[in-house]
Amino acid sequence: MSEQSNIDLLNADDAFASLQKRFTAHFYEIFLNDLAEKTVVIIPSLTLDREILRTVRGAVFYEERLLCMLLLLRMPRTRLVYVTSVPIDSQIIDYYLHLLPGISEYHARERLTLLSCYDSSETALTKKILDRPRLINRIREHIRVPEMTHMACFNVTELEKQLALELDIPIFGCDPALLHLGTKSGGRRLFRKIGLPVPEGIEDLANEQDIAMALTQLKRNNPSLEKAVVKMNDGFSGEGNGVFYYFALKAEDEKLQEQIADKLPRHMKIVASNLTYSQFMDKFTSMGGIVEEFIPGEIKESPSVQCRINPLGDSDVISTHDQLLGGESGQVFLGSSFPANPEYSRDISIMARVLCDEMQKEGVLGRFSVDFISVKQPEGWKHYAIEINLRKGGTTHPFIMLQYLTSGIFDWQRGEYVMPNGQTRCYFASDNVVSEKYKGLTPYDLIDIAMCNHIQFDGALQTGVMFHMIGALSQYGKLGLVCIGRTPEEAKGFFEKTIEVLEKESA
Repeated sequence: MSEQSNIDLLNADDAFASLQKRFTAHFYEIFLNDLAEKTVVIIPSLTLDREILRTVRGAVFYEERLLCMLLLLRMPRTRLVYVTSVPIDSQIIDYYLHLLPGISEYHARERLTLLSCYDSSETALTKKILDRPRLINRIREHIRVPEMTHMACFNVTELEKQLALELDIPIFGCDPALLHLGTKSGGRRLFRKIGLPVPEGIEDLANEQDIAMALTQLKRNNPSLEKAVVKMNDGFSGEGNGVFYYFALKAEDEKLQEQIADKLPRHMKIVASNLTYSQFMDKFTSMGGIVEEFIPGEIKESPSVQCRINPLGDSDVISTHDQLLGGESGQVFLGSSFPANPEYSRDISIMARVLCDEMQKEGVLGRFSVDFISVKQPEGWKHYAIEINLRKGGTTHPFIMLQYLTSGIFDWQRGEYVMPNGQTRCYFASDNVVSEKYKGLTPYDLIDIAMCNHIQFDGALQTGVMFHMIGALSQYGKLGLVCIGRTPEEAKGFFEKTIEVLEKESA
């Protein structure tokens, strides 16, 4: 890198740090004053590895997941600028706006600006915006008071940082310089530093040879081990994972490492269905990764805890979930139930608080989550910290929907979500409701089906079903659901009824 490039990077770092300090100075006005004149620029870009993202059906429509933030328009002086790769159908926008409590749809629309790149390519949305100076100017035109404006993103990389500098607004998210904390290797190092239990494993692996070495070491340390998980550092939703099966390999075999190296292409099942072994290894070599033992257990759950650190440095646990996993050996995120099992919700929250305080010391800002594997044993649940997600994720938008619709708070000590009237709520959510039969259903069709079958969200009862990723339905037969109930059974019942209705109506 040239000397000039180094100077430019240092200048950019200083400028970004200055923006973030401005955010801190105006925190109380922006977040605690509902009548403040403020603007939120929402950039729902999934700025992730494109090859892995290609394995996700209808990935461009995942940009619709942050439409839950349209409910911020309930604050009558708040303006939103929402930018997407392709235009969002007006009926989808109407669907969200009619839920606003105490605000007319006209009043909300006057404060909402929808912009599009008109580009459905696989390029990350933020890169598309940066390649369109006129679009950046249009975003600027809708920023009335820069000091009262910030950017909300799915995740923050150097691209989002560059866009923030172009727009001269801060980001409510983590500085890209700290992204190493969210890698699989970085997470394991941090867990061990603060004393959280982790599965036996080895991090900072660089290539296929390192993987074979690590798999050999795990087997020698635990001869009964039947399988292990190979994870890319920057994989997401389990799509960057592979599961290695030892089958008849013996720990005492002197040539175990050679045998593992030879059998690796055949004994490892790649989780992403359309990623070949060679593509997986190319990706692993480019980003590095870890190998860790597959945790066995007859009763096993995959909970997560969502945390938030605000610009003032205050940290808190904001929700717990039990994740619904599928795919190869349960490696792929499919959905979640909120809150997590009361048998351990408080325990994992306490563990997450320890991590949250450490992340705050590191300078982390915004939302992040920590995933666990929890195994029920005779003496109680044993929890293993698995990874840190320094971004919004599959459990973020369902909770935002619940919170903005019901104005409640999650009491992590009790493991309950409590509304102002004292009632509690929970939900069952999924981003992966998929069927070939749903293809061809338009947003109008879906909303009509919901209304006629009484499966929509009821604002009076504060229960029912919210749909998201509606734009993916016609082409991919895919959508997301957030089913809010008074009990877990009621929430799951809403989900099952909705599936039953969709199956009947699309037959």
